[in-house]
Amino acid sequence: MTAPQPYVTFPGNAREALTFYASVFGGRAEMYTLAEFNRTDGPPEAIAHGEVDGPVRIGGSDAAPGQPGVSMHGLMLALLGTAEPEVLHRWFDALADGGTVVDPLGPKPWGASDGQVIDRFGLHWLIGYEGQQ
Repeated sequence: MTAPQPYVTFPGNAREALTFYASVFGGRAEMYTLAEFNRTDGPPEAIAHGEVDGPVRIGGSDAAPGQPGVSMHGLMLALLGTAEPEVLHRWFDALADGGTVVDPLGPKPWGASDGQVIDRFGLHWLIGYEGQQ
């Protein structure tokens, strides 16, 4: 099944962000600099393209000079039922480290468990599963 993959323009911290997401979700972060792509439209060490290839895939790059970085309003990245509850709790806690918990991950009145967190890089996550644990 094909699913959308977030591709984020980071404000100069793509290396740090993609490394963080690889540590949270597992997998490997692969990154290429502007210099490696023979580009001269920014600092040579800036990330021209990167990707985390794990159970949760995220791509991204550093913003070009004058280009804004990520800003999320009215959008959440949903990880609902995408892993076992224990894994989802681990991911939620890791994303909350240095971020902001909007709604703690826990049982809700409708019978499911979910929560929201904005991580330290500004991505808004909705994480949950059916049934309560």
